[in-house]
Amino acid sequence: MTDTARTGRDRVPERPSLDGLEETWSRRWQEAGTYAFDRSKAPIRGRGAASDAPSPDGRRADVYAIDTPPPTVSGELHVGHVFSYTHTDTVARFQRMRGRTVFYPMGWDDNGLPTERRVQNVYGVRCDPALPYDPDWQPPDAPVDDARRADPTAISRRNFVELCERLTASDEQVFEALWRRLGLSVDWSLTYTTIGRAARATSQRAFLRNLARGEAYQAEAPTLWDVGFGTAVAQAELEDRERPGAYHRLRFAGPGGTAVQIDTTRPELLPACVALVCHPDDERYADLVGRTVRTPLFGVEVPVHAHRLADPEKGTGIAMVCTFGDLTDVTWWRELRLATRVIIGRDGRLLAGPPAGVPAEPYAALAGVPAEPYAALAGKTVNAARREIVALLAGSGDLLGEPRPIVHPVKFYEKGDRPLEIISSRQWYIANGGRDADLRADLLARGRELTWVPTHMHHRYEHWVGGLTGDWLVSRQRFFGVPVPVWYRLDDAGDPDYADPITPDEALLPVDPASDVPAGFTADQRGVPGGFTADPDVLDTWATSSLTPQIVGGWETDPDLFARVFPMDLRPQGQEIIRTWLFSSVVRSHFEHGTLPWRDTVLSGWILDPDRKKMSKSKGNVVTPMALLEQSGSDAVRYWAASGRPGTDLAFDPAQIKIGRRLATKLLNASKFALGLGAAEAARSEVTEPLDRSMLAGLAAVVEQATSAFDGYDHTAALQATEAFFWTFCDDYIELVKNRAYGDGPAAVSARAALATALSTLLRLFAPILPYVTEEVWSWWRYDSVHRSPWPTRPEVARSAVDGDPELLRLAGAALTQVRRAKSERKLSMRTEVPLAEVLGPAPMLERLALVADDLRSAGRITKLDYLPDRTPELVIACAF
Repeated sequence: MTDTARTGRDRVPERPSLDGLEETWSRRWQEAGTYAFDRSKAPIRGRGAASDAPSPDGRRADVYAIDTPPPTVSGELHVGHVFSYTHTDTVARFQRMRGRTVFYPMGWDDNGLPTERRVQNVYGVRCDPALPYDPDWQPPDAPVDDARRADPTAISRRNFVELCERLTASDEQVFEALWRRLGLSVDWSLTYTTIGRAARATSQRAFLRNLARGEAYQAEAPTLWDVGFGTAVAQAELEDRERPGAYHRLRFAGPGGTAVQIDTTRPELLPACVALVCHPDDERYADLVGRTVRTPLFGVEVPVHAHRLADPEKGTGIAMVCTFGDLTDVTWWRELRLATRVIIGRDGRLLAGPPAGVPAEPYAALAGVPAEPYAALAGKTVNAARREIVALLAGSGDLLGEPRPIVHPVKFYEKGDRPLEIISSRQWYIANGGRDADLRADLLARGRELTWVPTHMHHRYEHWVGGLTGDWLVSRQRFFGVPVPVWYRLDDAGDPDYADPITPDEALLPVDPASDVPAGFTADQRGVPGGFTADPDVLDTWATSSLTPQIVGGWETDPDLFARVFPMDLRPQGQEIIRTWLFSSVVRSHFEHGTLPWRDTVLSGWILDPDRKKMSKSKGNVVTPMALLEQSGSDAVRYWAASGRPGTDLAFDPAQIKIGRRLATKLLNASKFALGLGAAEAARSEVTEPLDRSMLAGLAAVVEQATSAFDGYDHTAALQATEAFFWTFCDDYIELVKNRAYGDGPAAVSARAALATALSTLLRLFAPILPYVTEEVWSWWRYDSVHRSPWPTRPEVARSAVDGDPELLRLAGAALTQVRRAKSERKLSMRTEVPLAEVLGPAPMLERLALVADDLRSAGRITKLDYLPDRTPELVIACAF
């Protein structure tokens, strides 16, 4: 047994109930520090250290560290979070019971664009960095209406950041309450936020070291730009959305007055045209390659090039290259070393004047075309400019036919609602293999070192890394985030020296360059010639989240802790952020530590609604989890969540939750019954009877199955094996032995001892998934917590099942089922006596059944049991009444 059993039966409630268990046990766990991480029991993990040797099962001994996903604090948690975080909690609970010191923190991802958008909507404000800080400003008390949101109040950056901090603090309390209700066994003293002081210092330190080693750099380059948020975004944050558009066929003037026709969905970018491109093998345009053509309306001479990315089957087979219409334009511009003509500004409108090389007036007097066609476009939004230039091209005769409607994929920022533009801007980048084949090979090798659950998710990592076209853009033009920790000297004209940024000493981190002053300068030198200026940007939220192992592990601030938990054991996360969170974490750890940040990663599946559609807030089909937990109970919801394997989609099924509640209720009642028979008092007695040993032999096999499943992160298989045995235990074994267990003598003691061993084992097998009901039952007859008790082992159970034959319980159960069926068919009470029951079957089966005949007769109320050898493959029982 695992610990000293309590004597007596007075602790078992007269009417056990699941109601109220969450409040009771959540409080007690917190008060007792049940899930607290004890670093004194966690050995140093330094590579090569003796304490880093693996345990006999191949895993590192004594410590198990989890890099828990910090949920985004910008709204409400939904049932999908409950699904995936339950999976991680089952791992933590299992590893803790296996004797490992579990490092299980919780974080809140509270910086970044989603938080800013939520603050803008909740308070009806917008940030204006030019405004001074107002310490007395307060947001409105009443809820903000649509009119206020349409005309938001401008406030200073500092005031805006304070609102962000206020709202996220409130959201985090709600999130924590839900996680506690769900029963997550995290150590709440290890909680962090991605905007907190420790996170800011860690993020800035890592960036400065990337910069010092040449892994971070600044460049003026084409940038994916979200007009709505007013910021650059990275390749990893893109998604394609199907949107209506139209092909417009334009006529360019070729050599000798020939017409060259091109199809484009973005005619408004005609002033930004810098070349035409065809495929090298396309004979239709072979004579044009190396020559120039003239753009319609503006008459700009642009070269014609051949390039492998041109698609002969798309449109007319020759494409207009603009700076910049899409990512392919960027590739052509870079590889063909084309000119740059940018016409779209950061606000999504066309610039006031034409770019260099584009005349303001048309190259020829044309009816229906104004004297300065570009002036008709200047200042307009992209859509308005498109309508205007289509009208101009129609007037000049260079629009051939009517636009042809299409539906095509358009690039969006994953959290944005307007199509992305590509503008030229100065940004910070971190190398990620997009432009370095050797680094890409190293990062692909890191992916092969990692254990992927399920294994096919590794292909997504390989596909992403192999398809990178540029480095990781990490700067953002926003307000609530970790500031880029650099300043720039200003020359005598007041222009920044970007080539030689000023960096702070690491001991001063975190810093805010907008308010802090670099060494060697004074505050009055800010923004004046010969002085300095701050970098205005913040770091991408992934640039901080990619360091969660370092943040929570105390990198450089708590070397003792970091040495005990890093590299970590597990990164659980969503499959959709392999390209962002997982990959970026691998990149940062590879650069800083020369290793993976963790050994295993487990990817969760999607939650689907009853119609098999993915749940999402935008579709309005999500389920609010707190109400669900309160209504059905946390164990029942966890049961539903555990029925889905990693990487596998699961439908939200209320019926499955009801099954979970029925299971938890049965566990309460079966435990009460077993303890009421005196199982606790017989816990250390010998198990002597064949049926008792048979049951325990079957349970020993289940322990082995469940352990193997949990070791492979297959909580579903562990639950299925345990649950199937539990119902056999309740429906067959207890029914077969309860009369004997009520009696006296060695046979009765054997039954009670077997019940005690089974109950102790089953509670521990269920504990990772059903923490509340198992803790409640455990408290009736055990000291300490079931969640701090040793995980059951096969030898532990098998010791009480010497020579036990699992087949005996199956045979006895099948025979009892037939007797019950015979009574049901005659509409008789289960307490009706059976004067004679004849058992037909193979002689070996009859011989086995004879070993448990007394229990079968007692349970079935059979007066006489006759055995008739027969050729039937299974036992058949005929009852005479």
